[in-house]
Amino acid sequence: MLNLCFLSPFFLFLVFNMVASTSIMEKNCKDIWSEDEVEESCQYEDLADPRPQPEYEIILKQCVGTEDLFLGLSGKNPSSMCCEFMQVKIQLPDTKSSDVVLDVKEKFLDLRTPKYKLGLHLPHPIHSQEGKAQFFSEREELEVTLLMKRPLDLINMQ
Repeated sequence: MLNLCFLSPFFLFLVFNMVASTSIMEKNCKDIWSEDEVEESCQYEDLADPRPQPEYEIILKQCVGTEDLFLGLSGKNPSSMCCEFMQVKIQLPDTKSSDVVLDVKEKFLDLRTPKYKLGLHLPHPIHSQEGKAQFFSEREELEVTLLMKRPLDLINMQ
């Protein structure tokens, strides 16, 4: 039988931290650092590289249904807090898809080709393992669609 006097907010905080810390340690206990402890900063940028930066555009996208358009039942609004996806369109003239090297981290997008180099700090954290990249050779454009990590996803995405 559970004694209800132990269910204070502090107790729940301790239990949550204990469970969270053990789940992080269980991922790979041989790692020296977890991915959260390593800063994603200018370590990915190579300032001595003479290649130019290609033109790019960042677009935020929402999944909108008929209940959003006509009835407004879901509570979504046109603000960026209700966007689920970030799309980065990168213009790569005179580039083949086989020449593109793309590395996506939680807060950083690194693109390298023989002619161009792009080190882009993303405006919002993203799920680095869940994304899609598509190269359109007729437009000479790379479209990278990334699922955003939002702190209030459970509130804004219902």
